[in-house]
Amino acid sequence: MNEVSSSRRNLLKSSLVAGAGLAAFGAGRAAAQDAATEGPLRGNLRHSVARWTFKDLSVEQLCAAVKDIGFSAIDLVGPEDWPTLKAHGIDSSMCNGAEISLEEGFAATEFHDELVERYTRHIDLVADAGYRNLICFSGNRNGMDPEDGLKNAETGLKRILGHAEDRGVTLVMELLNSKVNHPDYLCDHSAWGVDLCKRVGSQNFGLLYDIYHMQIMEGDIIATIRENHQYFAHYHTAGVPGRHEIGDDQELNYPAICRAIVETGFGGYIAQEFKPEAPDPIASLREAVRLCDV
Repeated sequence: MNEVSSSRRNLLKSSLVAGAGLAAFGAGRAAAQDAATEGPLRGNLRHSVARWTFKDLSVEQLCAAVKDIGFSAIDLVGPEDWPTLKAHGIDSSMCNGAEISLEEGFAATEFHDELVERYTRHIDLVADAGYRNLICFSGNRNGMDPEDGLKNAETGLKRILGHAEDRGVTLVMELLNSKVNHPDYLCDHSAWGVDLCKRVGSQNFGLLYDIYHMQIMEGDIIATIRENHQYFAHYHTAGVPGRHEIGDDQELNYPAICRAIVETGFGGYIAQEFKPEAPDPIASLREAVRLCDV
């Protein structure tokens, strides 16, 4: 009886010591996390945020939030808002406004003439404003063989890439998922987009590797980045599933992904494109940028 009681006392004592150790570890980890949210960003990645996912804020308000967090770019902004960005010293890291729609893109020849006209004009607007990146889309497949879509997209893009090269503008085609958000979109796997890059053969054409979309379609995010990073001109983030905040309640490990991006020597932008679900969207943006600031 005495031996059992003694064992129980020893076990309780060990548990209390271990608990205290865990508590100290937890407190130390929390302190380290708090410290990581203070001070300037590391600067290993260039951060941005998509305009459309923070549409409840005016462009002025979003510019102010971006500057307060400590970075200096907003994604997917058209010419009408460029003067506001310039007034705040904010870069337009990915310009838009030349596209017809996400569904009507370069993979379909019937849209080529209109796309060439629109993109030729917009390339000049982007270059004259001092920006570099202009988004484009494959459009939907509409029963098309993916190989035919590749040939069509190559033909259409080559009609404007000479002008883009002359003006120093990079056309960036976004990879989107066709499973959840964009049914029938053609450029829905990295392999298709990489093949297009190889066929086009221009330093002024690349892919927007949307981590959220590609997690849904194919996974294997870090390995894909390491293998194909030379074709990825831009990155987007969002949590999977749901396209909300990128913290630890979703399945992607963004610090690890961002470390892999840094290791490739990437010099472009990674833009937060999650739809805030928390009550304070700016706090969500601040946390997301810090998570990616590796």
